[in-house]
Amino acid sequence: MDPTTSQGPEGVLRIADVAEGGTGDDGDAKKLRKWRKMLERASTHKQWKAALAVPGFKKKFTMRNRKGVPDELRGIVWPLVSGGRELLLQNPGVYERLMLYESSSSELDIVRDLNRTFPGHVFYAQRHGPGQRSLYNVLKAYSVFDRSVGYVQGMGFVTGVLLLYMCEEDAFWTLVALLKGASHVPMEGMYQEGLPLLQKYLHHFEGLVEAFLPKLSAHLTQENIVPTMYCSQWFITVFSYTLPFDCLLRVWDIFILEGMRTVFAIGLELLRCEQDHLMKLKFENLVQALSRKRHDIPAGHKTVDDFLRRAMTWKLKEKLRDLDDQFDLIM
Repeated sequence: MDPTTSQGPEGVLRIADVAEGGTGDDGDAKKLRKWRKMLERASTHKQWKAALAVPGFKKKFTMRNRKGVPDELRGIVWPLVSGGRELLLQNPGVYERLMLYESSSSELDIVRDLNRTFPGHVFYAQRHGPGQRSLYNVLKAYSVFDRSVGYVQGMGFVTGVLLLYMCEEDAFWTLVALLKGASHVPMEGMYQEGLPLLQKYLHHFEGLVEAFLPKLSAHLTQENIVPTMYCSQWFITVFSYTLPFDCLLRVWDIFILEGMRTVFAIGLELLRCEQDHLMKLKFENLVQALSRKRHDIPAGHKTVDDFLRRAMTWKLKEKLRDLDDQFDLIM
């Protein structure tokens, strides 16, 4: 497959096909042209890494990325930025072999969970339909590729988001890139036995809430609420189970580029938006409110843009570094 081509549920799509902006308004067409220009200088992961070193490019790309990747280009941008496309080009035929010719002890678990993954989305709603078949194929292949991780239910939501924008092989290698850390800290520790990385992230999130939302933190402590009761899925699925779909995709645009800091920032902003309501609730209702699926833009924000802009203003780097040191001492 050509590195500037992506195939998903809608078929094959090339940058040149969408960049002219034949549909949508002038603003959308202009946005596509800007993205096309950026992508033309970095059509491989190596070129992408080199482009980041060019003064001003990283800042410009990050700014545009936070405003949202054009929907038509996510199947190109996500594999490129994550390193998934580079892995695909380096490993021709590997996905097909894993999917067709290897067996996995996780196959029954994967089949059991298919109907639980985005059951309301048209692409996955049909039992044994094309969406579920693709989801099974990618998850089965990964469980063979990395038997130390195998399959964990949350991986289905991550894979499910990827498959909405790319073919199975691109989705598989993008999943590999995310879990193995081609561009950021590897995610695989959230799915390994004992969930070691998840335990670390939950510790860190509790520390962030205490530091930045002290009143809410005190209320949660008083009600004996700990992060594992409400935000494990935020990290394991990167909010795939939690946020409205239009907001989720924008979060993923940022996550693919900026890594797990995105999840901490979005989680904090969710709690900040809901703090006044949460402070009034007792244990049972509090757990339900914290862990529920959100169907609307969080309170206090008129648009997804407003929500994300505010979320990404959280200054977390130094506090996360302190929490890293603290966690290392505990463990």
